[in-house]
Amino acid sequence: MRLKEIVSALEEFAPPVLQESYDNSGLLVGDPNQDVSGVLFCLDSTEEIIDEAISKGCNLVVAHHPIIFGGLKKITGKNYIERTVIKAIRNEIAIYAIHTNLDNVRHGVNRKIAEKLGLNNPRILAKRTNELLKLEVFVPLADAEKMRQSIFEAGGGHIGNYDECSFALEGQGTFRPCEGANPTLGEMGMRHTESEFNLSFIVPGWLKSRVHEAMVKAHAYEEVAHQWIRLENALQDVGSGMIGELSEETDVDSFFRLLKANMKATVVRHTKAVKPLIRRVAVCGGSGSFLLPDAISAGADVFVTADFKYHQFFDADGKILIADIGHFESEQFTIELLGDWFKQKFPTFASHLTAIDTNPVFYM
Repeated sequence: MRLKEIVSALEEFAPPVLQESYDNSGLLVGDPNQDVSGVLFCLDSTEEIIDEAISKGCNLVVAHHPIIFGGLKKITGKNYIERTVIKAIRNEIAIYAIHTNLDNVRHGVNRKIAEKLGLNNPRILAKRTNELLKLEVFVPLADAEKMRQSIFEAGGGHIGNYDECSFALEGQGTFRPCEGANPTLGEMGMRHTESEFNLSFIVPGWLKSRVHEAMVKAHAYEEVAHQWIRLENALQDVGSGMIGELSEETDVDSFFRLLKANMKATVVRHTKAVKPLIRRVAVCGGSGSFLLPDAISAGADVFVTADFKYHQFFDADGKILIADIGHFESEQFTIELLGDWFKQKFPTFASHLTAIDTNPVFYM
C-alpha cells in the first residue's frame, strides 16, 4: 500500500483542518508515493521508536505528538528532534503526526478516556463553532433525489447523531440560454420556467470541495445555481474535551481508585474535594487547563486532565475538583485507539503498537 493511501485514511478519521493553529499535524517525514511495509503507532516519535520500527520491519511511524513542532532551520543532530528526523530519513521511515485534530473529533482521544472511565453519554465539552456551512442548490424536481443521495454520500447532511438531513423548498426557476450555452432544458434565446427545489444541506467546512464536486456531478444543468453560507452553529461532533456521567454516584476516594487503576496513573495531583460524591466527569487528554471554565459551566464534579500549573489549581475556586493525572497518563491509550481503528480499516495490513514507554516523567 502507498503511504498516501494511509495518509488519506488518517485524514478522513481526523481531518487536519481541525488541528489547532499552533499545531503541526500531518506527514512530517516521507514520500507520499512510497510503499509502506508496516505501521508502528506511538505517542512520541523518538530515536528509540525509530529503532523499534526498524526492528519490526515498519517504515511508517504514526505518532500522536509531532516530532517537528516549531521550524527547523538546521538539521545537524544537535538534539533529539534532529537526531530522530535524521535517523528516520536515513532508514526511509515516514513519520506522521495526528495530534490536536485527533483531540478535537468526537471519536478521538477524549472519547477513549471516557471509555476507560466508564462514562455514559459522552459528549463534547467545548463545541467548535464557525466550522459549518449551509449549501443551497436549485435542482429540477425530477433530479432532487439524485442530488440528495450524491450530497449525502459526499458527507453532507450530517447533524449530530443524524445523517441524510436536508430541506426542500419548491418554487419556479427561470433562465434564458444565451449564445454559447448548451441547455439541458429550454430553447436558445427563450426564457424557460422550470419547477425546482431549493435543497439545503449542512456541510462541515473541510468537506466543502468534495461536496461541491459531488453536487456539480449530480446536477443536470451545465451551470449550477447554488450558494454557500457560513454558519455560527456549534458542531456537535467537533471540539475540545468531553463530559459524561458515571453509572452511579461514587465517593471521592473510590473515584480516585478508579481513576488511578483505569488510567494507570501512579500519582494524581488534585485540589480539595468540593462534594462528597462524584457523578459528572469532564476529561481532556494532555494540557487541558484552558477548559476549566467549560467544565465548571457544564456542572462537572471533577475535571480529569494534565499539566495544571500551581496557580491554576486556585482557579477551581471551590466549584470543582481538579484531578491532574499527568500528560502521558492521560493520552497513553491514544495508541490503542489508533491501533484498533487501523485494524478495522486495514485488517490484513501489518501494524504494531509500540512496546516502548516514552514518558519522560518519572516519580519516586
